[in-house]
Amino acid sequence: MQTISYARDGRTGTLTLDRPPLNVLDVAALTALRDAVGELAHDRELAVVFVRGAGGRAFSAGTAIQDHTPDRVPAMLAALRETVVALRALPAITVAAVGGHCLGGGMELAMACDLVIATEDSRFGQPEVDLGCFPPVAAALYPARLGPGRALELLAGGQPVTAGRAAELGLVQRLLPAGRLDDGCARLAAELGGKSAPVLRLIKRAVAAGRDLPFAEAMAATERLYLDGLTEVADMSEGVAAFLEKRRPEWRHR
Repeated sequence: MQTISYARDGRTGTLTLDRPPLNVLDVAALTALRDAVGELAHDRELAVVFVRGAGGRAFSAGTAIQDHTPDRVPAMLAALRETVVALRALPAITVAAVGGHCLGGGMELAMACDLVIATEDSRFGQPEVDLGCFPPVAAALYPARLGPGRALELLAGGQPVTAGRAAELGLVQRLLPAGRLDDGCARLAAELGGKSAPVLRLIKRAVAAGRDLPFAEAMAATERLYLDGLTEVADMSEGVAAFLEKRRPEWRHR
């Protein structure tokens, strides 16, 4: 059964979790998503990749409860970890497009993306504590983003939060009216698709350095990316020339 579908429109790709109504992530679905993301890593023309859930009711309600038994949980944890690592390593900018429920492993998957956009009627939560377990990806990701106190509150309390509250916490970058997820995706795709793809990839790498490294090391890394990477990109020269000539740049995406 196909659990992941992919569509390409210009420099925008869309990966859809195709298990409606709740798009539950079992090991097969996670493995398929990991493999699909790995294939996209070779597509140098991509500027942005959206990750969405099919059906409109949920981005994803999380990993399959059946995979939480002692004999199956190692495979589930490995599949989730490998998928998150693949998403974070993808050169193109990744966007979780959330409408409806975004819970458990589904929220972890969304938060592994570079950006999150969500409709106002969406709900985010890590309810694993009520099943007698905890979300390891969230425990690794959230303290740096939220601070340890807020991360602990979210994971230990297990209560869902509104999309508005998630935006206040910095977990959602764009809040959209209910029913306008497609419009929000199209708008963001047009914005990012109109930029130079190799420059966007370098920006993603530079931001990752700022996220993961101490300041001095991050500055050294971003300067190396500028000197050794950006100056070799033809679009840098085009951008400067276009500015001086008072015209729109014509990106060659190389």
